[in-house]
Amino acid sequence: QVQLVESGGGSVQAGGSLRLSCAVEGRTFSTNAVGWFRQAPGKEREFAAAIKWDYGRTYYADAVKGRFTISRDNAKNTVYFEMNNLKPEDTAIYYCGAGSVPFAASGMYFAASTYRYWGQGTQVTVSS
Repeated sequence: QVQLVESGGGSVQAGGSLRLSCAVEGRTFSTNAVGWFRQAPGKEREFAAAIKWDYGRTYYADAVKGRFTISRDNAKNTVYFEMNNLKPEDTAIYYCGAGSVPFAASGMYFAASTYRYWGQGTQVTVSS
């Protein structure tokens, strides 16, 4: 059974930084990718970033590219999401998901349906 536990959310002012963590327990060969998604009030869940466990290849949404960084620590089975220069529009609940992406199917990283397992979410609030 794969379980994801998120931590690190909070409230910051615009321009500030936060680091989210996603501990993946029970990870198997069926979970070779971890993604971060976010959902603002009244909006659908949207892709933010993803990482492939073995090679560490990363993928970003345009809205966060250059400001946010996704990384992983294989020894700790933990994925991090470093968020810098935060903006009020980054306010959302952030979820990490784990799933399986076949070789040469990079488009799947961007879809929430790819991720079979999800964490409980962590709130990020950015004030202007």
